[in-house]
Amino acid sequence: MNGTIRVGNLFGIPFYIHPSWFLVLGLVTWSYSSGLLGQFPQLSGGLAVLLGLMTALLLFASVVAHELGHSFVALRQGIDVKSITLFIFGGLANLEKESKTPAGAFWIAIAGPLVSLLLCGIVTVVGVTTAVSGPLAAILGVLASVNLALALFNLIPGLPLDGGNILKALVWKITGNPYKGVTFASRVGQIFGWVAIASGILPLIFFGSLANFWNLLIGFFLLQNAGNAAQFARVQEKLNGLTAADAVNSNSPIISANLSLREFADEQILHKQDWRRFLVTDDNGQLVGAVALDDLRTIPTTQWTETQVKEIMRPVAASTTVKFDQPLLEVIQLLEQQKLSALAVIRENGVLVGILEKAAIIQLLQSKPVANPA
Repeated sequence: MNGTIRVGNLFGIPFYIHPSWFLVLGLVTWSYSSGLLGQFPQLSGGLAVLLGLMTALLLFASVVAHELGHSFVALRQGIDVKSITLFIFGGLANLEKESKTPAGAFWIAIAGPLVSLLLCGIVTVVGVTTAVSGPLAAILGVLASVNLALALFNLIPGLPLDGGNILKALVWKITGNPYKGVTFASRVGQIFGWVAIASGILPLIFFGSLANFWNLLIGFFLLQNAGNAAQFARVQEKLNGLTAADAVNSNSPIISANLSLREFADEQILHKQDWRRFLVTDDNGQLVGAVALDDLRTIPTTQWTETQVKEIMRPVAASTTVKFDQPLLEVIQLLEQQKLSALAVIRENGVLVGILEKAAIIQLLQSKPVANPA
């Protein structure tokens, strides 16, 4: 998935690492090993590197714990967690769907920072109440301060940060509209993104300093992801209340299983030349299979009259069908996940409604104005 490397499972959740993480791991290891050597000159170079690596791994373990906080609360709400990924800017828990209520969204968002604050407290107590000293005490101090910083940074009230999701939930609660929450939190996230970019560029322009270069990267990250969240919210709002039936092609390529191949060729192909694949129904209108134009080549033309479509049709996988009343947003997610361009739409009893194409959804989005709830 996007070049990431799967390294196992965490409590049943797929765990991935982005290649960029290894770069950060190396930089953090070098930074903290250098710091420990400067603070404790008696350390050997090899031991300093080892302690630096241990510190880096503990810090990333803290990031994983932060994401597990989000994940466990989501699982308690019946929301599947598709994966947890470590990358250059930290970690990301990929949830199956949004919470159904603003309260649910709030608790998922705040769970991560609460875990980081809890870790900060635990590490601080361990450092104060034990006799640990020297490099190990320094490592505990770094671990506590980084967890505190992780919590505070993520509480910045702008998407895609946790604070942005908290703000989204609050606006959702006040307005009753989840899309307004996303839009507002996205705009705040874009503001923080521009501020971060400015704090990275201005020192470079006026003083030639790259001290805030990391701010520049974070700013671009916030700006891009906040913009993506706002765009997705607009799509969600347009699709709100629409189902798969609303996007079915009115001229769907549907044929009867009892047609002969000759009738199929004469009556259907001549009138529906743009279609290369046809859905097949029985006498009750239920979907029983599909046939492609290339399938005709498997039968000699001399046998087309006595050969029926049902003899050459192929089964339709259940994963390529959707119910007619399924929310259109879920249909889009299914299309994207399975890399499909079309799905068959059926009723509860299996009766075929028609075919739904990704292009039809795009046209629907372009033609449907955004509702403006009171």
